Formats: sequence, structure tokens, C-alpha cells
Amino acid sequence: MSLKKNILALRQKKAIVEKGGGDKAIEKQVAMGKMTARDRILTLLDPNSFHEYDLFVEHEERNFGMDDKVLAGDGVITGTGTINGAPICIYAQDFTVMGGSLGLKHARKITKIMDHALKMKVPCIGINDSGGARIQEGIGALAGYGEIFYRNTLASGVIPQISVILGPCAGGAVYSPALTDFVFVVENISKMFITGPNVIETVLGEKISQEDLGGARVHAEITGNAHFYALSELECFEQIKQLVSLIPHSNQQKAVKVEPKKPTFKKNIENIIPADPKQPYDVREVIYALSDDSKFLEVQELWAPNIVIGFGRLDGETVGFVANQPMYLAGVLDCDASDKAARFIRFCDAFNIPIITLEDMPGYLPGVDQEHAGVIRHGAKMLYAYSEATVPKITVILRKAYGGGYIAMNSRHLGADFMFAWPGAEIAVMGPEGAANIIFRKEIMEAEDEDAMRQQKVQEYIEKFANPFVAAAKGYIDAVIEPLETRGLLLHALDVSKYKDDHRPAKKHGVPPF
Repeated sequence: MSLKKNILALRQKKAIVEKGGGDKAIEKQVAMGKMTARDRILTLLDPNSFHEYDLFVEHEERNFGMDDKVLAGDGVITGTGTINGAPICIYAQDFTVMGGSLGLKHARKITKIMDHALKMKVPCIGINDSGGARIQEGIGALAGYGEIFYRNTLASGVIPQISVILGPCAGGAVYSPALTDFVFVVENISKMFITGPNVIETVLGEKISQEDLGGARVHAEITGNAHFYALSELECFEQIKQLVSLIPHSNQQKAVKVEPKKPTFKKNIENIIPADPKQPYDVREVIYALSDDSKFLEVQELWAPNIVIGFGRLDGETVGFVANQPMYLAGVLDCDASDKAARFIRFCDAFNIPIITLEDMPGYLPGVDQEHAGVIRHGAKMLYAYSEATVPKITVILRKAYGGGYIAMNSRHLGADFMFAWPGAEIAVMGPEGAANIIFRKEIMEAEDEDAMRQQKVQEYIEKFANPFVAAAKGYIDAVIEPLETRGLLLHALDVSKYKDDHRPAKKHGVPPF
């Protein structure tokens, strides 16, 4: 056969395989409001940048009628490409091919591209759209999942791992996304659960829809399993592009620096926080006033909204923001907020991203529910994460910093490199009312007018502790600053921290309070 005929045969063979499950299966996929696996990759990546590998891999199962089944690419597409010019590795499960079910060869294609990403030190993106393990392959499918989980763990903290849920993801299949750094979901398309509605109804007699059990909104708002929520696949891909532009390619690099820009937020930073300490405000406005071009990519926006986390830039460099949100539960820490912040802190530390902490919180959320939910253990995760982190850590106390919350929000005592406080900052064991009732209990009870005495003692406590100067006098606060000085001091602190070297005791690894 001549070379021309060989080339023609190759093109014909590629065209067949690239059709996946065929025209009817593709039509069914589109009818469900879903893009095909190949279109997803081509839409997400830069034009003409995708290079596919292992196109002609075939399954080897011969039982249960599989011997005569031809599965294009064994139901998954793998390759490399670029996003905004940055190299990445990617795979996308093809639901048109046997429901995207995972067999051993399917898994081996995924682990091969994961190995490549780890070796080349580039991010790995997985697009999940699968009915789960291929039952016909039995233990082979289970082995495949295990090999993926193992590589997820090896790659953790070395390269960014991104999971995109664009279809069903059930059983063991959900554990790989849970092991990755960021999970993206899309309304009415994404589904994640360990056991589906049918199993739940059979075993427990409870009826529930797939959407109510493990839909996109559920995981973005209730479980916290998803980090980014979108209304369409196209919106989701734009979110991914934005994230990839903000994070480094591996733990051996820093995020790419871009041209510095001044904040464009119009509101004066001095006017964001109300004069009344009980009045809430949106801490995002403080972030907008500080960050380059007033841009901020929030992570897990809908879950545990009493704390705000996400990425921005200062002087063109990526930073991670951790901020209490007075708009929700007065910005207290609870189980979910602690988990949310701790994981984000550890990601930033793993990937050389400085952490800016904006503090305004009255402490931990009290109550039987929180105590029984393990707030002690969950709260300790933040203490561990901040203490463990060796990247530059800068804290600005905006208003309240009470009790254990003051310590947990990157205090000097946990290794903060710089501690700043605005003039109205209140740093104390607890709020003035509670403190006065305890400290001056006897005087209040013996007074002719208890209410008047209580107010007098509250005011006395405020004058003594509701300011940052007691902490500054002890050296726990480096500087009491005007709000307008904040951005300039952050830029300077980051600049002098460029070559920070924080030696720690040698150990295999710590044992965090999981």
C-alpha cells in the first residue's frame, strides 16, 4: 500500500473514531442540553492547540457480550493543549460511548495523561460525564478507579487538578473529583452522588430526584463539594480559563505576573465599614478597593458565605484572600467556614500564593448543633492551616477580632508575617457587653440602677479594649493604619516577603485534624 493510501486510511479511521458513539448518540447528547466530549475540549482550549493521544485504544473485555463491541477510544478523549497560551493536560469522558462508563483501558488512558501532567509539571483538567464503572469489566473497572485515585493523591500539592462535572458522576467516580483542587458544576447538567435515587428508595424507602440529591446547586450551596457554579457549559469554561490564568502551573513556580493595575472600585475604602459596629457590610467591597483592577475570583461563593475566599492580584501578582463576611452570621467561624478557609489556605501554601487575611468577626458560632457537629475539630483545621503555611501571610484587622477567632484568623501567634489594624479595630477576648457582664457582675448587681451601671461598665470596657492600641503596645500588631494606607502597605509587605525562608522541623508529614 502506498503512503498516500495509508494516509487516506488513517484519515478514514480517525473520522470514525472521532464520531464517538455515532450520530444518533451525539444527537441524544445534544438533546439533553450537553456538548459532546470533543466539542467541550475544543471550546475550552485555545484554537488549534489540542493534540490527542491514544485515539485508537480499545477495550480487551471478552465477557458479557463485550467481545463484539467496538467502543471508540474506549469512551474517553485524552490529550494536551493550551489555555491562554499556558500548557495543560486534559481528558474528557464521552457519554456517547457506552454512557462514558469506565473500564480498565479507559482508566489507563486517564492515568497516562495524569502521569504526563505530573512529569511535565502542568495542570490537569478532567471532564467527567460517565455512568460509572463498566459493570461488564468487574474488578478491572474497580482497579482503574483505584489507579486514578492514587495518582490524584500523588499529584496533590504538586500540580493543580481541576474536575469539571458535566453529566452524571456516581459511586466511586465521585472520589476522584473530591481529591482534586477545584470542582466545577453546571446547573441542570452536573450530578454527583455515592448512591443514586433508585438505591436510596430501595434501601431506605426515600424518594428523591437526581437534582435534589446531587445536583449542581446542592453541591455548590449545601455540601461544599463544588467550588464553582455556572448556569451553562460556556460560562463554566470561562470560569476555568479565569482560574487557570491566576494559579501557577506547578508547586515549583509562581503564578504568571501580569501588568499591574490600580483598583477601579469607586467607593472610598474609608466609607465601606459603618460607624455602628453592629451594622454589617459586604467585605467584598474591601477586596475590590485593594485588588488590581478591582477584580476578584471568588471560590465557593454559595457555601459557608460567612467567610469569603478567592484569588485577586496585587501589583500584578496573584494573592489569595481570606475574609470574614459580616453580611452573613456577622462573619463568625463555624464548621463549614473553617473547612472552607483551611482547604483554601493549604492550596495557596502548596502553590506559592501569598495569603491576605481580612478580619472582622465576633468569634466562633455558639450552639449545641455546632458543638455536636465537631466545631472543635473543624475550627482546629484553620489553626493548623495557617500555622503550617510558609508563604507570606499578612493580616489586616478591619473591625472585630474576638476570642479564639482572633487567634484563628492568622494572628501573629500563628506566624503572621505582618499584622495591621485599622483605628476602629476591637481586639479582645469577647465583645464589650458580654465582657462587662462577667467582669463587673458584682458592681452591676449591687447598683441601684443595674442598666445604667451596665452601660457605664460597657463603655469603660470599650474605652480600654475596643481599640487596637493595647495589642499594638504588646507588639502583636505591627502598625495601626488608616484604611487608605492599606493597599500601599500590602504591596510593600509582599515586596519585602519575596524571598521569605521559613524553616520547619523535618518530618514526613503532619497529622491535621481531618
